[in-house]
Amino acid sequence: MNLRFLFEGMEEAGSKGLPELVQRLGAPGSFLDKNAIDYICISDNYWTGKTKPCLTHGLRGNVYFHLEVACSRKDMHSGVIGGSVHEAMTDLVRVMGSLVDSQGKICIQYIYDQVAPVTDKERESYNQVEFDVESYKVDAGVDGVTDTLLHKTREEILMHRWRYPTLSLHGIQGAFDGVGSKTVIPAKVIGKFSMRIVPNMHPDMVEKCVRKHVAEEWAKLKSPNKMQLIMDKASMAWYREPNNPNFEAASKATVRVHGIEPCYTREGGSIPITEALEDVCGAVCVHFPIGASDDGAHSQNEKIDISNYMNGICVLGCYIDEIARLPAKPNAAAQAAEAAAMAARMSNNKWRRRCKVQLTRFGCDCLDCQ
Repeated sequence: MNLRFLFEGMEEAGSKGLPELVQRLGAPGSFLDKNAIDYICISDNYWTGKTKPCLTHGLRGNVYFHLEVACSRKDMHSGVIGGSVHEAMTDLVRVMGSLVDSQGKICIQYIYDQVAPVTDKERESYNQVEFDVESYKVDAGVDGVTDTLLHKTREEILMHRWRYPTLSLHGIQGAFDGVGSKTVIPAKVIGKFSMRIVPNMHPDMVEKCVRKHVAEEWAKLKSPNKMQLIMDKASMAWYREPNNPNFEAASKATVRVHGIEPCYTREGGSIPITEALEDVCGAVCVHFPIGASDDGAHSQNEKIDISNYMNGICVLGCYIDEIARLPAKPNAAAQAAEAAAMAARMSNNKWRRRCKVQLTRFGCDCLDCQ
């Protein structure tokens, strides 16, 4: 078996340049030539618990917005100017407060209409997932603070992490956020918010709905200030049925090391390069998490347990061995089904369609692509 590694150190900075690099490496005879790549494995997420390993077959996408409001050419003093101008921060907070309610419900019209319906098979799949609500409160850090989650049952919590969209407010650029009691009125503020999207949702439709909502809320304010909404970046949700040989090899490796069948999970986060790698290589990706649910990703004191680290080395080694044991030629019927599914995804999803001239451009309507 031959291995080709792709290491990245800028995922948290937006993976600048990575899709373009993958495109170049996917040229015939190059490093990621689809004729040389049969399977893809990414290890960049976590178990849902602390004892039962997982394989991940779904990710949410992400659409990130900047909402800019300007009221002056310069910052002002509230004692000198306050009460005589329309303040940008006041307008921004009003609009951002209209996007989502305190129960986590997105208040933008038609957003939930785009979500794939829940099937009986999917509901049953949550039974095999290791997940404890009380432990999750500790992992989330709400214990001793609110001791409360938005939803009460394990199924509801997992579904709202994995298969329903969420909208989060992240911050306000240009506003005073230091220690003390500064009395500045900022001239311009930029609110940052994003929506995690799920299967059947498209960034172009999400953007359309958000723009309509923001425009309507802005009109209610009757403000003379200048407002601009920018979609900063977007990525699609990713979902695969775990019935591919790649998942079979990962499952067998898990049993060899841990002695139990893995959970099949989805992930609330986004790893946009997954779709790009699959498109370029023409292969199915398995997400193979190694760390436990309490590792505290991106938080204070992020860690990995020694047992997970050592077993991770073993299980990835066994995974390589199991891949080598797969038939050299995939089952013809399975291969045809996967090719048809991939073609359907591309043809039914205009936003994912790649421009034939500018290979890093999607959703293209230029003459070459029509």
